[in-house]
Parts: sequence; C-alpha cells; structure tokens
Amino acid sequence: MDVSGKTKIIGIFGNPIEHTLSPLMHNSAFKILGLDMCYIPFRVLPEDLPYAVKAVPALNLLGVNITVPHKEKVIPLLDEIDGEAVFIGAVNTVVNSNGKLKGYNTDGRGFMNSLSEHGISTGGKDILIIGAGGASRAISYYLSEKASRLFLYDIDMQKAGKLTSDLQKIRNNIYLAEKIDATNRAHIIINATPLGLKQDDPLPLNPDLITSGMTVCDLVYKKTMLLQEAANKGARTLDGSGMLLWQGVLAFELWTGIKPPVDIMRKALLSRIK
Repeated sequence: MDVSGKTKIIGIFGNPIEHTLSPLMHNSAFKILGLDMCYIPFRVLPEDLPYAVKAVPALNLLGVNITVPHKEKVIPLLDEIDGEAVFIGAVNTVVNSNGKLKGYNTDGRGFMNSLSEHGISTGGKDILIIGAGGASRAISYYLSEKASRLFLYDIDMQKAGKLTSDLQKIRNNIYLAEKIDATNRAHIIINATPLGLKQDDPLPLNPDLITSGMTVCDLVYKKTMLLQEAANKGARTLDGSGMLLWQGVLAFELWTGIKPPVDIMRKALLSRIK
C-alpha cells in the first residue's frame, strides 16, 4: 500500500489491539475500490483515551473504531452521539466531520445482519446473553425487539442489573438472570464476554446446559471452546466473524459514504481466522 501526504487515515483504539483483524478487512476494501485511505491500529491505554480522542481531529483522521475497553468511556469525550448509541451506552465508531466527532454503534445491527445471513430467526425465542458490557448492550437492544424473553447474565451483577433496568424501560420481556441454570435455558445462547479469545480461558457456562435444539453464538470471532462443546452436543453454532464483518461494513459506509465490497472484506477476514 502506498501512503502519501494525501492518504486519509482511519484507525482503531483499543487495549489489547494486537489481535484485531479490522485493518486487514478495511485495507482490503480500500485497495479494491482504489481509495487513498489506510486503516491503522492504535494501542490506547485507558488513562490515555482522552488524549487519543483529541488527536483524531488534530491529526485529521477520518474517524476511528473503538473497541475494548473504551466503548463506554469514550462517550463523554465526543461532540455528538447518535440516538441509538445513546441508549446502548456504547460507541464503536467515531466519524470526524470538520473537527466535530460523532459517535455511532454498529455492533447491534452488525450482529443482526449476521444472524439473518445464516437464517437464524429470533422471533418468539427465549434468548440468554452472557455478559453485560458494550457488545451486550448493543445486541440486546435489537434482540429484545423480537425475542419472547431475553435473559441477561453477568458475573458483575450490578452491571447486569443496570442493563436489565435500562432495557425494561422500553421492553417488557427483559429478565435478570442471577445464575445460569436450567431455569433460564434458552433457544439461543450468546456469549458476549471476551472469554474464548485466549486458549486457556474458562467456558462462560457449563456445557451440560446446552442441548441439541439450541443455537449457540459467540461474539469472539473464531471457533472457541464454547462453540466446539456446543457442536459436540448437536447444537447449531455461530461465531463472531459475521458480526465483525457487518459492523465493519456499516462503519465503512459512515466514514466514506460508499458501500464497500462485502465479499472482499469477508475473504480478508476468513483468511486470518483460525
């Protein structure tokens, strides 16, 4: 890739950041479209986030993605927040418009696009989400629209309680799960925690609770031990690569105003996911 003084820069802020596949996905799309743009990962420590955000307009970046652990903390540092992101309470995409920074969240729509692409319906289903962080807030906002019941669990009960309370203000099908057992056994189980990123991570739930009639999703974008256990039980499985792809497609459109080549972005992602 040739970089010059005319090249427009987009980045991603996170910590850790070494595992990100977003640069591969976006740079592949820029190349095929002939756009003079470059996507760069930036390792940003929590205490440095305010300085990193100020650098976006200062360095004339087109925008940035925001990933763990900054999705919620970045909100007060921006000039404007899209209404959807306000409710979700997390931002994963920032657009720089003439020095003004506006935050969006494309995670929820990206996840729903991934479900739809694989023919997975949420209508009338009982759904359990494990984890109540930024990603969970994004997907629960959309899943609660059609689900029969949505159960929310997090080892941090205060965080899970806050998300449950926020969603109950607009939905009447939201329930706090104080533990994961047969009482909240669901048609669809979603791991929205980082557990599974590392090989030695513990499972987010007891695999004995998984049955062959379930669909088990993991927002981690590779075949995790959870998905392997679920497949062994005969359950349908879905990893997070589709969500990663589609949230990136939506972010690409926000930054450039151009619909990206989805198949090129998908191919780039799958070439690196093991």
